[in-house]
Amino acid sequence: MKRMSGRWVVPLAAAACLLFVAGPAWAIDWSGVQGKDIVVFYPGQASWEWLLTKSDHSGSTKFRGGKNCVDCHEGEQKKIGALIVSGKKLEPTPIPNKPGSLTVNVKAAHDDQKLYIRLEWAGAATPSGKKMEPDFEEKATVMIDDGSVLEMTRAGCFGACHDDEVGMASAPADKKITMYLPESRTKLTRQGGDDFFKSQADLDAQLKGGKFLEYWQGRLNKGKPAVAVDGYILDKRHESDTPAIAAEGGYEGDKWVVVLSRPLKASGPGQKDIVPGKVYTLGFAIHDDYTSHRFHFVSLATTMVLDSGTAEIVAVKK
Repeated sequence: MKRMSGRWVVPLAAAACLLFVAGPAWAIDWSGVQGKDIVVFYPGQASWEWLLTKSDHSGSTKFRGGKNCVDCHEGEQKKIGALIVSGKKLEPTPIPNKPGSLTVNVKAAHDDQKLYIRLEWAGAATPSGKKMEPDFEEKATVMIDDGSVLEMTRAGCFGACHDDEVGMASAPADKKITMYLPESRTKLTRQGGDDFFKSQADLDAQLKGGKFLEYWQGRLNKGKPAVAVDGYILDKRHESDTPAIAAEGGYEGDKWVVVLSRPLKASGPGQKDIVPGKVYTLGFAIHDDYTSHRFHFVSLATTMVLDSGTAEIVAVKK
């Protein structure tokens, strides 16, 4: 990835600049880390409430009975995404040229201080020409849970996606509702949880007890440094004033690459300790081609463990 500003005035300056912009100086040698291909797919207006509604979702009875999304739909992501992105189901405003899915290669590693998660995926082959989010071409998000949020274990990102959020089927015109967890509301209807918030004391107790999802995000443009954003999801999406994560990467050849990292030890509210021996649930989302809100690609729940253990992604010690 090249990061340049100004003009090359003399050949010597040009040579020095080329040395500087040859690519990020990764803290991890990724060449020896095994990657896992994760298919992220287009979800349209599918929501947590949709999952639970028999008249809308044929698998709702199995889901209510204890089956997780991945139990029934692993291997079907491309097929599901292609159907929804076409506009035949769950998408009233299809985007021209948008694919139904992307394949993201995920690698994870850690040292004595930090966890590093590397994501690599191909950019849009044929841009739609629309710029919902004009400031960033791509956004890559990782959601992290340590087993505290049952909905994340069961449904991945869908555990925080509701029918009344921005762009969804029941979104109110007079407010912008972001992602939230069902446990932050006193009740949920088919249309979502709206303003049925639990008391602030209850929400504070949930935050203190780890009942939240942490998220890391890298915002990307060709030829510019990655922008790091992080926060947590509980009653809404809370964005940190000062990110605890770092984001490094950009466009390399014909692919986007970003490495997100954070100290293993939580440094404040809305962060989870990352320790060996614990299985974490991850959710991945890619906003490609200047998209925003729900017009993204998402994954089913994916497990991660440090060093060794039974999980889809193993963060190796480097």
